[in-house]
Amino acid sequence: MAETKAPTLLHQFLVWEREKADTVYLTQPLADGRVVDYRWAEVGDQARRMAAHLRSLQFPPGSSIAIIGKNSAHWLIADLAIMMAGHVSVPLYPTLGAESARYILDHCEARLLFVGKLDGSSDNWPLIETTLPPDLPLLGLPMNPRADIPQWDDVIARHAPLQQVHDARPEELCTIVYTSGSTGQPKGVMHSYRSMQSPGPALADGFSITASDRLLSYLPLAHVAERAVIESNSLYFGIHVYFCDSLDTFIADLQRAQPTIFFSVPRLWTKFQQGVNAKLPPAKQRLLFALPLVSRLVKRKILRGLGLDKARVAITASAPLAPDIIAWYRRLGLELLDIYGMSENFGVSHASRLGQMRIGYVGSCHRGVEARIDANGELLVKSPGQMMGYYKLPEQTAHDTLPDGFFHTGDLGEIDEQGRLRITGRVKDLFKTARGKYVAPVPLENMLANCPKLESVCVTGLGQPQPFALLRLSEEARQALERDPGQRDALDVEVGALLAQINATVEHHEELGYAVVVKEPWTTENGLLTPTLKIKRAAIEERYQAGAAAWLAMGRKVIWE
Repeated sequence: MAETKAPTLLHQFLVWEREKADTVYLTQPLADGRVVDYRWAEVGDQARRMAAHLRSLQFPPGSSIAIIGKNSAHWLIADLAIMMAGHVSVPLYPTLGAESARYILDHCEARLLFVGKLDGSSDNWPLIETTLPPDLPLLGLPMNPRADIPQWDDVIARHAPLQQVHDARPEELCTIVYTSGSTGQPKGVMHSYRSMQSPGPALADGFSITASDRLLSYLPLAHVAERAVIESNSLYFGIHVYFCDSLDTFIADLQRAQPTIFFSVPRLWTKFQQGVNAKLPPAKQRLLFALPLVSRLVKRKILRGLGLDKARVAITASAPLAPDIIAWYRRLGLELLDIYGMSENFGVSHASRLGQMRIGYVGSCHRGVEARIDANGELLVKSPGQMMGYYKLPEQTAHDTLPDGFFHTGDLGEIDEQGRLRITGRVKDLFKTARGKYVAPVPLENMLANCPKLESVCVTGLGQPQPFALLRLSEEARQALERDPGQRDALDVEVGALLAQINATVEHHEELGYAVVVKEPWTTENGLLTPTLKIKRAAIEERYQAGAAAWLAMGRKVIWE
């Protein structure tokens, strides 16, 4: 298709606002079961009114305006209003630790905080709220938990729509995305209007996206991946975006949206499969799939039940997905395409293509992206989505960016003869055992993660004779043990067999000495997972390192904490 000639996503929105005025852009389900559609003209009217309010506050041009809240239509409308007023959006994860949230608000010098959809149970709002800067003005989006602050509908009712919106330049700062960070304080990644527009041309090549596609937004909009797949592409191509009301309504919301492009992460792809297996056991699936006519009907019914029967592009990212799960979806007729990107390049790096996917690889370079592996095995990338730099950290920016424009990703990688990339670990994750040998934990963790009964895995062992694994059981496995504690013996055998299988394929110094099944949940609230549900390695190692000597002395392969 012909690409937009608008210089920025804001300019492109103005095109859709005019040309698709009466077409639905955003669909928002509500807690009472109602569904509200917002047309492009309505979105423009509300965004312009809020932009007029922001202008009336007389903040300096380019001021930081923060947004916290779960995904909703008004999250995107607020972001548009910030652009229209000539300011910079700073999204915050609703699950952030209170200290991290306060750090970000102080660091970016936020002038205002939009408070969006929050429930106080599946997010960390009750704690975040207590640490907000006392002089920071709050403004409530629809569905916010505060009745005592100015409300969106009341505010926009007092203003006429802003007619002359900000004439953004491509090279101008548009948003600051704070990385969740597995160690240390979050870093503010500065993205221009140009880099925010880069996912459109990149995905147009591989996925042939058009305005007739449909998207479902449910992964955190505070993360670059969701901003790139949902916000950027919806504005670039003029795509209809649906939202979810809650976890309980997720399948119904998914079935309403019937997305043609669906983006998820390994944990959720695994949960979808487990949900199907609970209703239709794998043994029965194999029997039905072997019958030609019945097979087609059953597979279609499974995909329809998931709300994915219209999906022509299914994307997985953030971590490797077990090959047997990829194969299961392929048998249903859904090829999961792995993609790779970073906050620092707005997710525009690598993607798998239909018919060219290699399991364990994240695909080849998007259009305009260059990649190479340096002498130390680190992946270096130059992308159209490259950040402007880290906010208030020029030294860090200079350290991570080479003179020729390539960026140090921090990932170890390999590139095959067809240009497809395989991520083999993180440079900083390497640790040395007592034998003086370096171990890369990520490949070992990926092999362990193939076990559907494990939710999270961390391989560690700095200064120990051999590396060892910390395992957190999946919710389903924990519930099964609560119902029948006798299953623990079978799990012992299963985990022990998995260790033996892995140890037979790695070098001696990489062999796992033992595995510990941990009791404590790993969550964002206790600081052991990032807001994107990746392990915080340093925090986990600090939490468990004191037990290593005693576990080693037990001489057992599987230990229950």
